[in-house]
Amino acid sequence: MVPSLLATAGGLLLLFSFSSAQIRGDNIAGKCNMNDGFGLYCPTTCGVADYMLRYMPGVDKDLEDLQEQLDIIANLTKEADETAVYMKDSAASAQKSSQPDSHYKKSSSMLDDVARFEKTIVTQEQQIIDLQNIITSNERRMSDLKQLSIQLQQKCSEPCKDSVEIQPLTGTDCQDVANKGATTSGLYYVKPTKATEQFLVYCEIDSFGRGFTVIQRRRDGSVDFHKDWIQYKEGFGYLSPDDTTEFWLGNEKMHLLTATSTIPLVLRIELVDWQGIKKYADYTMFRVAPEVDKYRLTYGYYFGGDAGDAFDGFDFGDDPSDKFYTSHNGMQFSTFDKDNDKYDGNCAEQDGSGWWMNRCHAAHLNGKYYQGGTYTEKDAGEFGYDNGIIWVTWHDRWYSLKETTMKIIPLTRITAGGGQQAGVKQLAGLSKK
Repeated sequence: MVPSLLATAGGLLLLFSFSSAQIRGDNIAGKCNMNDGFGLYCPTTCGVADYMLRYMPGVDKDLEDLQEQLDIIANLTKEADETAVYMKDSAASAQKSSQPDSHYKKSSSMLDDVARFEKTIVTQEQQIIDLQNIITSNERRMSDLKQLSIQLQQKCSEPCKDSVEIQPLTGTDCQDVANKGATTSGLYYVKPTKATEQFLVYCEIDSFGRGFTVIQRRRDGSVDFHKDWIQYKEGFGYLSPDDTTEFWLGNEKMHLLTATSTIPLVLRIELVDWQGIKKYADYTMFRVAPEVDKYRLTYGYYFGGDAGDAFDGFDFGDDPSDKFYTSHNGMQFSTFDKDNDKYDGNCAEQDGSGWWMNRCHAAHLNGKYYQGGTYTEKDAGEFGYDNGIIWVTWHDRWYSLKETTMKIIPLTRITAGGGQQAGVKQLAGLSKK
């Protein structure tokens, strides 16, 4: 009877283990709004609290039933222990009797049974102790869960709100926002002149009051830049107020920001290699054409910088026309599903990303992210082409950069430092990190 009760207790423990492994039933009735396609700003754990409150009464009942079964087992074990003592005393008495023959054999057998029975009792008592320890541990866990449930209830009683801080000032671009008094880098809404609605951007505002509008950021390879035409058009990745995330702002937004500006814009490209060295390149009169022209890239001229002019192409030594066929000024944008390059094949498909491809490139900031920087044709996959994050006038085509930034600012502000105007060559890199 005792083993049977132990089996019952074990079954209850097994039932408890299974019930504690159930799939969480989150309540998703209260949803937060998407913002500009960059993800949810308001994750909620309210459903966890609801589920735990429904789940705890059942677990408490299981624990009470298990305790009752253990009490019964303990009582039976005590009775069995008393019976064993009685049997042992009876066997000893029989051994001392004057007629020990048949009774002596019987008592010896009884003593053997008693010894085995005592071992069984000791084992069962240890099992009871183990079960009691499990109950104590479960009670502690239930207490912790109750405390967590109370905390979640308190949190969920508060109204849902955006967890991302967006600055209140708005303007046509980040420089306009800075002109209106913004001094903090972060997320702002901007609305270029021809835009039908405002959209979110990251503004980098320095101590000189210059507002750079960031249009691309690579940091750690957390975002896959192998996207199609629509994704590059609308933008992808994640905007964050602390500037720790990767993103492509979107070709359509780049067009609106550059095509309607009355002052020529400078595109600043900032690069960081795997040794932590930082360099930059500036291009003035930067523009991105509308979609009807496949978001064509144009600029006036290379404005300066210590990273070199990779947009102008590069002579790799493979062919006399290398430099001509790897320049980027005037190139339309290509993706794996829209081939607008000058190559018989598809550069964007072979390199796994969207970019202003020629035949194919000397600069490629949307390439595949390679940890450590160096890679080989074998690492490049099916096609074996140089598909990393490349700026060949600094590092060669088989070195993939660690971080990149593309950002724009009016030409009149790029040379301004401390409220003074200065020569291009002197101050082109003033905000270089």
